[in-house]
Amino acid sequence: MDRLIYTAYSGMTGSMVRQRVIASNMANAQTVGFRAELLNSEPVTLKGPGLEARAMSQGAVHGASMRQGAMTETGNPLDVAVSGAVMLSVQADDGSEAYTRRGDLSLDPTGLLVNGDGRPVIGDGGPVTVPLGSKVSIGPDGSVLVADPATPGDPPQPVARLKLASTEGSRIEKGLDGLFRVVGGGVLPADEEAKVQVGTLEQSNVNPTAVLVEMVESQRLFDMRTKLVATAREVDERSSALMRLT
Repeated sequence: MDRLIYTAYSGMTGSMVRQRVIASNMANAQTVGFRAELLNSEPVTLKGPGLEARAMSQGAVHGASMRQGAMTETGNPLDVAVSGAVMLSVQADDGSEAYTRRGDLSLDPTGLLVNGDGRPVIGDGGPVTVPLGSKVSIGPDGSVLVADPATPGDPPQPVARLKLASTEGSRIEKGLDGLFRVVGGGVLPADEEAKVQVGTLEQSNVNPTAVLVEMVESQRLFDMRTKLVATAREVDERSSALMRLT
C-alpha cells in the first residue's frame, strides 16, 4: 500500500511540473521568437539496504524546441528575422551576452537599440546606439544604417552591425529569463555569412492546438493519479476492517 501511494504521489508531482511547462508554452504562443520549452521526466530510485522497489518521478525543463517558427511580414524597417542555426546577441540583466530569436527591434529614448523584451542588442562593438533624431534601418547583412533627415539625398551610413551568433556545434540552454546561453559559460562566435530578413518577424514555434491537447491529457492524468490515492485509502480501510473481524 505504501508503494502504491508513493507512486501515485510521485506521479502527481510530475504532472504538476508538466502542467506548469504547458501553461508557459500556451501563454507564449503569440510571443515573437519564443521557443517552446521541453520537459524531461526520469525515475529517481531511492537507495538503501533493502529492495529498491520505489522510484520517484522527477521532471524538469531540459531544453527548448529549436524548430523554425512561422515568418510574418510586418514592413517595419527595424523588424528582423534570422533562420537556421543563428541567433541575435543581446545583453542580459547582469551585463553578460545572451541569445534570442526575438527580432522586434526599436530605439529607446537614449538611442539604444533594444528588442521587444527591452534587451540591448549587441553589435560588433557592444550594445548598439545611434544618434538621436536619425533615421535608422537594418541591412540584409545585419548592418545598422543611419541617415540624417536634414540631408535626405545622402545615402545611409553604417554605424554598427548586429552580432548574428552561430549556434552550430555549441551547446546552449534556455534560462528562466527566456534567453539562451552557452553551457559552461563563454560566448558564441559571430557568423559573418548570416543574413537577416528585414521587415519580417519569426513568430513563436508553439503549436497552440498541440499544447491544448497536452494540457487536457496532463489534467486527466493528474485526476487519474488522484483517484489512485483515494482507491488506496479505501483498500487500506477495508483491509483494516477485515483485520478487526479476525
